[in-house]
Amino acid sequence: MVNILITICARGGSKGIPGKNIKPIAGKPLFAYTLDVANVFATLNNADIALSTDDGEIKKVASDFGLLTDYNRPAYLATDSAGKIDTIKDLVQYEEQNRQKKYDYILDLDLTSPLRTLEDISLAFENFKQSDALTLFSVNPAARNPYFNMVEKKENGFYGLIKTNPDGSVLSRQSAPPVYDLNASFYWYKRSFFNTELKSPITEESIIYEMPHICFDLDQPIDFEFLEYMILSKKIDWLL
Repeated sequence: MVNILITICARGGSKGIPGKNIKPIAGKPLFAYTLDVANVFATLNNADIALSTDDGEIKKVASDFGLLTDYNRPAYLATDSAGKIDTIKDLVQYEEQNRQKKYDYILDLDLTSPLRTLEDISLAFENFKQSDALTLFSVNPAARNPYFNMVEKKENGFYGLIKTNPDGSVLSRQSAPPVYDLNASFYWYKRSFFNTELKSPITEESIIYEMPHICFDLDQPIDFEFLEYMILSKKIDWLL
């Protein structure tokens, strides 16, 4: 049996949406949507769940929903400039020492992108285990394509497509090579990833899991209103 650690990182400070990690949405705090699916996956796969936060209120809400922790995120990892990878690594090392076990895989769930299902996480994990990849991250098909309708300023001062197809020009969106948006919902890591100096989940040995449904990050207040409307009107009825 493999050992899996599920990490949930929840910094207290948020400039765009104050208190967003525990902000109520459709009757329960945002935090709870991620913890619900984490609990089910953990039960089915004998995984552990760990919380990284610097905020006492977030820790209390987590405790109210059954997630207890003695870990406190160090101040240097609770700044706007702190990297997510370093934050996860510190938590992994703490949990391994505290639980006296070594993990094989790390699953990081982002609180502000909760539109994931148990099936998403499980299928992604099966694909990941069967691959030689170091990381896996969730994506959706991109609305814009750098081969067809995205431009940038060139060295000569004029504008052109960001990417060009070596086989010739792309004349339609359908014929453009597929590209994807990272939806920031979940990331799978092999434990060995955290023994490297890599600072991004996008590596030379990464694969993707393409979600077959809508998924988006909650960055602005209107995003909360939109998601709450979709939940209450049962446009989205598959969240746990």
